[in-house]
Amino acid sequence: MTVSTLVMPMSATASPTVAPEKTRQVTRKPYPNYKIIVLNDDVNTFQHVADCLTKYIPGMGNDRAWKLTHQIHNDGQAIVWVGPLEQAELYHSQLSRAGLTMAPLEQA
Repeated sequence: MTVSTLVMPMSATASPTVAPEKTRQVTRKPYPNYKIIVLNDDVNTFQHVADCLTKYIPGMGNDRAWKLTHQIHNDGQAIVWVGPLEQAELYHSQLSRAGLTMAPLEQA
């Protein structure tokens, strides 16, 4: 039994492999959003929680504040706002200073 090997001769005019040119395309990633979560406690009244939400969360209406207040009471917590970190830090600290029990900020 004979085994033969096929060998291709190299051409003297073979062109070198050229790496593709790097593109200057920039991939933009949006900044992550953060969740503000208020926790239930035995200290704050429904009225105080609803008042704080309407006072410190922009665009928070009275009806929405009361729905979230009931969710906090019934479920133990509620996400009251989601958005950029800098604003989230501000609203979180304002609600905390007002006496609400807050979960740490977490990425949405």
